[in-house]
Amino acid sequence: MATAAPSTSQLLLEREELLAALASACSEASAGRGRLVLVSGEAGVGKTSLVRRFCGELAGGTTVLAGACDPLITPRPFSPFLDIDERSDRALVGTNVSAHDVAGALLELGREPLVVVVEDAHWADEATLDVVRLLGRRLSATHGLVVVTYRDDELGRDHPLRICLGDLATATGIDRLHVEPLTADGVRELAAGRDIDPAALFELTSGNPFYVTEVLTAGGAEVPETVRDIVLARVAQLTPPAAAVVEAASIAPPSLDAPLLLAVAGEAADSVDECLASGVLLAVDDTVAFRHELARATVEESLSPARRLALHRAVLLGLADERRGELDIARLAYHAEAADDERAVLRFAPAAAEHAARAGAYREAAAQYARALRFGGNLGPGERAQLLEGRSRACYLADDQLEAIAMIREAIRYRQEQRAPLQEARALTELADYLSCRGFLQESEETVRRASELVSRSPEQLEHAYVLEAAGRFRYYDDEAEGIELAGKAVEIGQRFGDEHVAGHARVTVGTATGRGDLDAGLALLEEAAQIARRSGQPEVVARALNNMGAVSALRYRYDLADAYYDSALKHCAEHTSDLWRINVLALSALSFLAQGRFDDASRRAVEILDDPRESPTPHHTALVVLALVRARRGDPGAREALAETAAVDLQPEEFEAVVDRVAAHAEIAWMERRGDEVRDATEATLRKAIVRADTEAICRLAFWRRLAELEAEAPTGASGPYALALAGEWQQAAEEWARRGQPYEMALALSRSGDIAALRRAHAQLQRIGARPLLAMVARELRELGVRDVPRGPRATTRANDAGLTSRELEVLQLLGEGLRNAEIAERLVVSRRTIDHHVSSILRKLGARSRGEAVAAATRIGLLEAR
Repeated sequence: MATAAPSTSQLLLEREELLAALASACSEASAGRGRLVLVSGEAGVGKTSLVRRFCGELAGGTTVLAGACDPLITPRPFSPFLDIDERSDRALVGTNVSAHDVAGALLELGREPLVVVVEDAHWADEATLDVVRLLGRRLSATHGLVVVTYRDDELGRDHPLRICLGDLATATGIDRLHVEPLTADGVRELAAGRDIDPAALFELTSGNPFYVTEVLTAGGAEVPETVRDIVLARVAQLTPPAAAVVEAASIAPPSLDAPLLLAVAGEAADSVDECLASGVLLAVDDTVAFRHELARATVEESLSPARRLALHRAVLLGLADERRGELDIARLAYHAEAADDERAVLRFAPAAAEHAARAGAYREAAAQYARALRFGGNLGPGERAQLLEGRSRACYLADDQLEAIAMIREAIRYRQEQRAPLQEARALTELADYLSCRGFLQESEETVRRASELVSRSPEQLEHAYVLEAAGRFRYYDDEAEGIELAGKAVEIGQRFGDEHVAGHARVTVGTATGRGDLDAGLALLEEAAQIARRSGQPEVVARALNNMGAVSALRYRYDLADAYYDSALKHCAEHTSDLWRINVLALSALSFLAQGRFDDASRRAVEILDDPRESPTPHHTALVVLALVRARRGDPGAREALAETAAVDLQPEEFEAVVDRVAAHAEIAWMERRGDEVRDATEATLRKAIVRADTEAICRLAFWRRLAELEAEAPTGASGPYALALAGEWQQAAEEWARRGQPYEMALALSRSGDIAALRRAHAQLQRIGARPLLAMVARELRELGVRDVPRGPRATTRANDAGLTSRELEVLQLLGEGLRNAEIAERLVVSRRTIDHHVSSILRKLGARSRGEAVAAATRIGLLEAR
């Protein structure tokens, strides 16, 4: 919320270290090493005061641009940057701009010393958070300092800002500052010379500076019973006209300008000086606003329903006045709903939704469509279907897949009621896409067939392209030529009707189908599709193209190409808010790293997915399976726990390949633990299903683990590949095939079964290289049993500790961490202070590259630092 900048001489207690940290970050930025500083703390703790004191003390020549996020139910896209545009001569947010454009404009300004402040990011719209993401990853080469403030006591696991902060966890050039409440001594210093009990004041306010100053400003000797009483007591001292101005300001965040104040408060607007003199409101850039959002919300909540309704209606009329120039449609939609004005909601909410979607603020777009639908009871079926389709698409792109499916189903019912078969067919293709993403593959295919029947009755229109493209996606798995033909027709129709969205997706489908048979030709087509999509402004199409380039490369075991495309895809998705595709790419990338024996990289990718609260089931299932296998193959704890978590993932049985992945992982872990009966039980049911489906690859994979567990198993007739070779006892040939594919762990596993000393030595070297300790120990044991005496044992724990940079004391602390002891218990055991142990643990985490004690223990186990002594 906009507030006036405080005087630099204003008292700011117990903030010296924080100011020094901000000054240090600014110095780094001035030297060309841009920084992002995240300033957190509870509401009213003084984050804004801190940042504005810092900005007020900056030397001349540094440009300062500050804006705040809207405390609206559905905020305006880019709200803080709109603030900046309104307060300066900048033009960061133009028509139809993306987060990429806004971030690019700020980075361009960062060629010179620049400070950008984004306040109240806990209210940020999705587009604003995307800008923060981009700045956080690209600031380091500029002279820019970006300061973002937010309330950390309001962030649940699935809060959009929490997701954004998670995305920035691995970025460089980021500082985190936490603003603590005042101590009892600080409160006592503020209350000095006042006739008030500082101990009681501290007890009521818990040291929150806003509440403390509100009580002191009220001037009474008694401490109020609640914080609400503090705010309302100040308002109660105003004259009725001034109170009317305060009430008007309370329902129109972030502020009221002079024309709007006059429209809402009428003659009472003359009392604005009284409001300013009392300190209840502040003057900010020709507007009036509350000093803090807590005060505004308190006054708003105190209004009667009738008074609140009347004020919202007055604000709505004032904002809709044509003399104001360009309409603020998101704000208008908010007040239209609060004013219970159906006509205004249906005018402004859909327009605000479209604007938000263009900006990539899909959550806000979905909320605006929902607002319109709440008032759409009198709409015709076609109009209601259009709103439902818009909300469905926004929900899907925000990764709220179940809601997207529910909305598009309802839209289809209205299209049927409307008797609009072409529009129904197009909606069906949307449903098919969402169902497929969720794993309902059979229903998805049936939905495409229904859409095909509907369009077959009509002359060729644009809707035919959507149906053909959807049909092509399904057909190329069974018949590549037919899939290419169907999608090729979709390209032609989409181009003829000027719809680059469907034409772009159809090009990707053609390229993907081609790549399954001819990798080079397919990649060329996909590269072309991505280039055209970039030029025509279709970031979703680009994301899918890059994803599929990696997938078809991995399908042909070209992991070098796959990894390069996945990296490009992740960068693109970060730039363009393609979160659905980003999570999918992370899952594919994790599988690629696992296949290559790059266990650390695979684990990092898996953790990135699991740290994300979005609900895409297949990527989350993949992440858990990868994590389970990485832990098992490295000898880390928690392999079974990760695998057990897959039971909570809403994976559909139709996702048979993913089911086989999980079952094979279970069998591998059981085999490592020499539990032959468990291997049999784990694979039995899925193996039978694979036989019914005639899925030779799945049969061979599962039979392989049964063979290792000395259970009856054989490859089906006509099966090929390394698993089939292994089942035939051709272990060396299987190993060579896995080596050709670039899969070192499987290669070493096959060599380990050969009984040949040279092959076992080769397996030992490979397993040592990739850090697969359990299988390495098996191979070493077999070599010794065959009489080999020079089997490398690897470095001692002390040597590994030195390699990691750990001191002997840190290694001792690490051993106790491995036993599960808390810092206080370790301090007691070693007879040192808790502070000393805290320091050692922080050092251990840093040296092992771990973010938590659990990660440090896992990393230490992996490199052999926690072997029994």
